[in-house]
Amino acid sequence: MSPILVISVITIYFLVLMGISWLTSRKNDNLTFFTANRQSPWYLVAFGMIGASLSGVTFISVPGEVGNTAFAYFQVVLGYLVGYFVIATVLLPLYYRLNLISIYTYLEQRFGKYSYKSGAFFFLLSRIVGSSFRLFLVAGVLQLAIFDAYGWPFSVTVAITIALIWLYTFRGGIKTIVWTDTLQTLFMISAVAISIYLMKDALDMSWLQLSEKVSASGYSEIFVWDWQSGQNFFKQFISGAFIAIVMTGLDQDMMQKNLTCRSLKDAQKNMFWFCIVLVIVNFMFLSMGALLYIYAGEMNIAIPARTDDLYPLLALEHFPLVAGVVFLLGIIAAAYSSADSALTALTTSFCVDFLGLGQNDKPISKKIRIRVHLAFSVILFLVIIAFKAINDQSVITAVFKAAGYTYGPILGLFTFGLITKYQLKDKWVPLVALLSPVISYIINANSEAWFGGYKFGFEILVVNGLLTFFGLFLIRKAELELT
Repeated sequence: MSPILVISVITIYFLVLMGISWLTSRKNDNLTFFTANRQSPWYLVAFGMIGASLSGVTFISVPGEVGNTAFAYFQVVLGYLVGYFVIATVLLPLYYRLNLISIYTYLEQRFGKYSYKSGAFFFLLSRIVGSSFRLFLVAGVLQLAIFDAYGWPFSVTVAITIALIWLYTFRGGIKTIVWTDTLQTLFMISAVAISIYLMKDALDMSWLQLSEKVSASGYSEIFVWDWQSGQNFFKQFISGAFIAIVMTGLDQDMMQKNLTCRSLKDAQKNMFWFCIVLVIVNFMFLSMGALLYIYAGEMNIAIPARTDDLYPLLALEHFPLVAGVVFLLGIIAAAYSSADSALTALTTSFCVDFLGLGQNDKPISKKIRIRVHLAFSVILFLVIIAFKAINDQSVITAVFKAAGYTYGPILGLFTFGLITKYQLKDKWVPLVALLSPVISYIINANSEAWFGGYKFGFEILVVNGLLTFFGLFLIRKAELELT
């Protein structure tokens, strides 16, 4: 694909995003950046959250991972449904009742300043790492499609990628993102649907024949019952439930969108439809993954060593031109729909949770907010460059592995606050929050030797949360009643 064509497609795409940013940021006050004035239509939030939750990781890594684990990832997706039910019935009512801007403010009200800062810190760490992984994907694709031809270094690609996000989010914030995420989700789903159709056409099969081909290939196996396997059903299902709770319900990025809805009822309606569509879309990605391997086999195309490279390779070098263009739009939309809201959420959390803006009658300064927004852009750039130097595994595995260690303390803190009436010796909470991931890592590294061959998968997140909960129980105060 011609680099000039790629640049033209990307330019038009971002001009559209800039136009949306201009329309949604007119006559806004500074608070609009953080809350969108609580006026977002629930159906826009629900549809836009699809792209934000899937991101470039799902777009590239999930189809590629089908070659290693077939449809086993769908077991995690089924577990999401349980997690989203908990979010809709337990967490959203709490957040709306307390009228929160940052969800971690709850921890201060429940336990104290150190608990609050610990939760917010681990969110910042989690989201910086996760967003860097996701942006690494799209930067790699842009490097392959455009900048290699001009001899530009990877660092320039990353800088351009992040600069574009900053330009269309620094004014409108979450209000802009609700609308741009809707557009980006549409591009992403369209890219998958068109890719599937073009492969069906190239293989000269009917939809029924294509379905039978996937079923007979072995790629469509979903359930794994071997208890020692990291893809065991119960491990994956339970992990999926907790991943949904922590990476959506306890994540400022995802909850900030929900909290822009007009009412709790609208936010719950949004969550209900979001989880249904998310399951369908994930199944589409897995089906496309199976077809990518079948297509490569039928066309005698060598499978790349890194499974993450399969879809980009086929789309950019072997599919018709229209498929390459659609793929680029899809991967850019997928990555940016996650990264733009993450940058806004990082800015919100730092301004509210660490600078105290918007609390105790302390005004939200636009100048400070823009500086924080820019600072996090620079931090993402530096982390992506570091990740480029050390990454040696499937990105989706890396993302969830990182989340298992960094979201665990948040899970433990919120769970302890919601299901117990104990107060804590607040100053000891940061120590518990730091030790729990370390102990979890040690357990994970030695699990096969200690537990008869048992391998932890994504459920290391649950272990981390339980360790945090136990640690908090040890530092509880004697009184039971909340004060």
